[in-house]
Amino acid sequence: MKDSSQDLEMALVVGEASGDLLASLVIPELQKRWPHLRLYGIGGERMQALGFEAWWPAKELAVRGYVEVLRHYRRIVGIRDELTRQCLAKPPRLFLGVDAPDFNLTLAKSLKTAGVPAVQFVCPSVWAWRAHRIQTMAQSVDHVLCLFPFEPELLEAHGIAATYVGHPLAGTIPLEVDQQGARLALGLDEKLASSTSQAPLWVALMPGSRQSEIDHLGERFLKAAQLMRSQNPRVHFLLPTLEAHRERLKGLVDQLGLSAFCRVLVGQSHLALAACDVSLIASGTATLEAALFKRPMVIAYHMNWLSWLIMKRQKLQPWVGLPNILCQDFVVPELLQSAATPEALAQETLAWFDDPQRVGQYQSRMRALHETLMRDTPALCADVLGRLMGQALTKATKSNTDSEPIDHPGHAG
Repeated sequence: MKDSSQDLEMALVVGEASGDLLASLVIPELQKRWPHLRLYGIGGERMQALGFEAWWPAKELAVRGYVEVLRHYRRIVGIRDELTRQCLAKPPRLFLGVDAPDFNLTLAKSLKTAGVPAVQFVCPSVWAWRAHRIQTMAQSVDHVLCLFPFEPELLEAHGIAATYVGHPLAGTIPLEVDQQGARLALGLDEKLASSTSQAPLWVALMPGSRQSEIDHLGERFLKAAQLMRSQNPRVHFLLPTLEAHRERLKGLVDQLGLSAFCRVLVGQSHLALAACDVSLIASGTATLEAALFKRPMVIAYHMNWLSWLIMKRQKLQPWVGLPNILCQDFVVPELLQSAATPEALAQETLAWFDDPQRVGQYQSRMRALHETLMRDTPALCADVLGRLMGQALTKATKSNTDSEPIDHPGHAG
């Protein structure tokens, strides 16, 4: 009987660094089940390191905000149209969109109409804002792989098949984080042993991975760091970023006189979160990572004023940060748009150091959240994808009675 994975192809699209990370945690399980599986589309460096064929790099889609998207609209739509054309010319067995719903749902609808099963990994946050997208999902995808336990019931009420798969990061980040080990790995204690008589307090500065986020938050965060230093000389900083942003951020660090107190890291965001005491962080997936590391944080965001007005009108909940949304409470401060001044960011970040009881309560809640999100995400995702590919293969073989019998991917070992 023919090996079903010999001609098995799957198209994937991720739109930013967080999607690249999510996909890279699932791809090894897919390759384990179907060793000859060909994966292609739009992906990041982590995916490419696993053998993914990136026809375009994920950074091409890494734009956030209505006005910012308009500036790049023609290029992004051109990429989507060309990818759609290529996938329709030689259809994959399945399409998997990872986050990036504005790009992926349109592409998924075209492929689903052509008979290609379409899956969305990461439910768009219809429970927080832009609720109308749930109708778009119903028309565009066959299944949604949900990161959070309350999402499947919401989707199924609208006729959308969904599976709670947990968050893959919950399985890769330990429940108990080795802070001292992370600091040793970064050489922090050795670096500061002769420069201070008191143990340093470490703040991770995480202004985001998109260019627009660096534009709006990079200098703002570093000016807040400057203020923190003036109020508490024990405070030092870790600034993990992408290679593309390193020179610009390093220039700002030097310009603001922080070079002796701030380490700019390429990558290593998880080490920085493990090593730090508190994080000042852009709203997004990274806030969930900080929560899983049990690190107190201050969430901030700033964008083009018109994008902010549009987004604010479609907001359904009082929170924007994932830890707050998941806990349905302001467990960490959120400073957004005009509230995200360097002075306010510095004050809220330093406040964590003055209230150990608050820190302890927060860490207990984040541990409970971590346990809720722990599932065998790669296996659960692969189960759903295999079943859908198997169903698609059954339909194809029924329409061609002369085909050689083929094992269903959903039954592959």
